[in-house]
Amino acid sequence: MKKILLLSDTHSYIDDTILKHVKNADEVWHAGDIGDLSVTDQIQKLKPLRAVWGNIDGDKARVEFPEHNRFTIEGIDVWITHIGGYPGRYNIRVRDAIKANPPQLFICGHSHILKVMSDKKLGLLHINPGAIGIHGFHKVRTMLRFTIDNGKIDNLEVIQYDRK
Repeated sequence: MKKILLLSDTHSYIDDTILKHVKNADEVWHAGDIGDLSVTDQIQKLKPLRAVWGNIDGDKARVEFPEHNRFTIEGIDVWITHIGGYPGRYNIRVRDAIKANPPQLFICGHSHILKVMSDKKLGLLHINPGAIGIHGFHKVRTMLRFTIDNGKIDNLEVIQYDRK
């Protein structure tokens, strides 16, 4: 079993509250718009990190992290990208690939809107953790934690904070 902390759109922001949740996870996944790489450096000092770069991320982030991160963990095929769209409205950059070979879990960021949706047509779970950073239009900062165990995603929890 793996305890996952999923976050996105930090936009260079990280604090002790976020790091407290990092410490309680087995792995941290970041769905892009990292901002300053000190964010991912601090996470990586504490836990393994899987991340992708987002549209605000510069050359350093694009060298360190891929645009798409696809992997299997605990029997679940996972695909993380920053701009992915939603079931029935996937972004043109992923649309053909996701239809041809859908993962079981598709994760993206970008919208700053927390969404967890089932795509019954493709048989996948779509998750966007919203934004945990303090920059953007969102009024509530969010991230998610869940477990993955032997092909099952479970114990999904929303962690939210008021925007500072």
